[in-house]
Amino acid sequence: MHKPLVIIIGAGPAGLTAALELVRDGRMQPLVLEASHEVGGISRTVDYKGNRMDIGGHRFFSKSDWVMNWWREILPIAADAATVEIAYQGQRRKVGADGTASAESGRVMLLRDRLSRIYFLRKYFDYPIKLNATTLANLGPLRLVRIGVSYVWAMLFPRRTERSLEDFLVNRFGGELYRTFFKDYTEKVWGVPCDRISAEWGAQRIKGLSIVEALRHAWRQRFGTAQATKTSLIEHFLYPRLGPGQMWQEVARRVTEGGGEIRFGQQVKGVRYEADRAVSVLTTDAAGQVVEIAGSYVISTMPVKDLVAGMQPPAPAEVREVAAALPYRDFITVGLLVSRMRANRQAQSARADNIPPDNWIYIQERDVRVGRLQVFNNWSPDLVADEGKVWLGLEYFCQEGDDLWRLPDQAMIEFAAGELEKIGMIDRADVLDGTVILVPKTYPAYFGAYEEFPRVRAWLDGIGNLYLVGRNGMHRYNNQDHSMLTAKLAVEAILDGKVDKAAIWAVNIDDDYHEEAAK
Repeated sequence: MHKPLVIIIGAGPAGLTAALELVRDGRMQPLVLEASHEVGGISRTVDYKGNRMDIGGHRFFSKSDWVMNWWREILPIAADAATVEIAYQGQRRKVGADGTASAESGRVMLLRDRLSRIYFLRKYFDYPIKLNATTLANLGPLRLVRIGVSYVWAMLFPRRTERSLEDFLVNRFGGELYRTFFKDYTEKVWGVPCDRISAEWGAQRIKGLSIVEALRHAWRQRFGTAQATKTSLIEHFLYPRLGPGQMWQEVARRVTEGGGEIRFGQQVKGVRYEADRAVSVLTTDAAGQVVEIAGSYVISTMPVKDLVAGMQPPAPAEVREVAAALPYRDFITVGLLVSRMRANRQAQSARADNIPPDNWIYIQERDVRVGRLQVFNNWSPDLVADEGKVWLGLEYFCQEGDDLWRLPDQAMIEFAAGELEKIGMIDRADVLDGTVILVPKTYPAYFGAYEEFPRVRAWLDGIGNLYLVGRNGMHRYNNQDHSMLTAKLAVEAILDGKVDKAAIWAVNIDDDYHEEAAK
C-alpha cells in the first residue's frame, strides 16, 4: 500500500524539519525538492579551503523546549562542554554534556559564550546597549544630554500611531538614540528609510528591548540582585562544531535513512491546483527536463513571489500583482583570512593577533558599507583551517544586480579589505586570502507591497493542502527556530487532516526575546 506523498519544496531548516517529522511518524512519504546541490539554505556551511563560513551567523538557542530538545537529539552536546544553568523568563534548565558525546566524535554541539558589540566612532559599544561606564564614556556628555532630553520628550509626547519602524523606535528610545544607534544601521540593512518600513518589523525583532530594560539591567549589575546571577540564553548558545550546515546535513542523512527522499538540482517552477487543492508540483530537473510530480500535500518554503508566479492555473490578477512586487533584501558575505588584526584597547583581545572575543560586530560607521563583521574563530575553532590565522566574514546588505552584486570577486575582496582598513580593524597587507558568497532573497522585507500581503496569504491559504512555512515561504523574518516550528505545525495539521493555517501564521507573533536586527 502506497503512503500519501508529501512534496516539500526546499531543503532548508523548515523543509528538512518537516521531512524528518514525517519520517518519524511513518504514515506519509516525504519528497524534498531542492534547487541547489546542498542542504541547509542560508543555514548551510560554506567550505573554502578548509575555512568554514556561517552565512549570516546562526546561534542555536530557542525559548521552545521542543526545538532545543530536537537539536540536542540530532547533535548531542560535547562531553567537554561546561554545564551552565540557562534561565529565560523564570524558566530554568541546565545545558551541558549529553551522555558520552565528545568533540572528537565530530557530530556534536559546542556550548559557546555569546558576545556581540557595536563598532561606532571607532569604539566598541555593548550590544544590546547597556548604560554602563564604557557606553557613557564613549558617547560623551553632550550626546548623552541630547539622548536624555529626547527620551523624556518621547515618553511625554509619544507618536500616537506607530505606522513605521521609525515611529516604533522613537517611541521607545527617543529621537537622538534612534538616530545614533538605529537609523543608519537599519537603513544600511534594508536600503530604504526607516519611515518606509512597517512597524511590524520592530514588533517581531526588537520589542523586548527598551531604555527601561537597559536601566533594569544596569541596576541588577550594579547592586548584584538575584537576576544578575542568572545565565541567560542571550549569554550562551549551542553551536555545531562544523557550523550550522552540520546540523542540516545530519538531518538530511536521517531523512533518507528513514525512507524519505531528497532530490537535488530540482528547480520548482510551479504548483498545479484544482479548485481548492494542490495536485502536483512542476519542476525542472538537472537535465533541464520539466517533470510533473503528483502529491497529496505540498509544503512550500520557496519565496512567495516565485510560488505565486508559478501557480497553474494562474492566481487572480490582484494576487499576482502584489506577490510580484514583494520586496527582498539580498546579501553578500566576504570571507577574509588575515594573519592578524590591528590592536585596539577596547577590543578586549587576549590574543597576540588582536582578535576580539565577539561572535560578530555591528559596524555602525557611516563611512563604510559593511554592515556586520563575523569572527568565525569565536563561533567554533574548527571553522578555521589554521588556528594561527583570523577568519573573518564581512556582511553586506544589497540588492541583486546593484553595484556591489556586480563586482568581480577579487574586486569585492579588495573593497572589503579596504573598508576594514579604513575603520582601523586590519591592515590590508595582513590579508592572506578571500572569497565571496552571494545569497539572493535572504531577508523578506516589510515595506512597499508588503502592506497588501494579507491578500496573497488569504488566497494561498484557501488551497487546503498547501502549507507555507519558513522565512521565504511565509515572507516573514523568522529565525531558524521559528521556521522549524512552522514546519512542525504544518506536519501536525497534515497528519490531523486540518486545513486551517492560523496556528502556523501565529508563530513568532507573540515571541518577545530579542535577536539581532538581521540574521
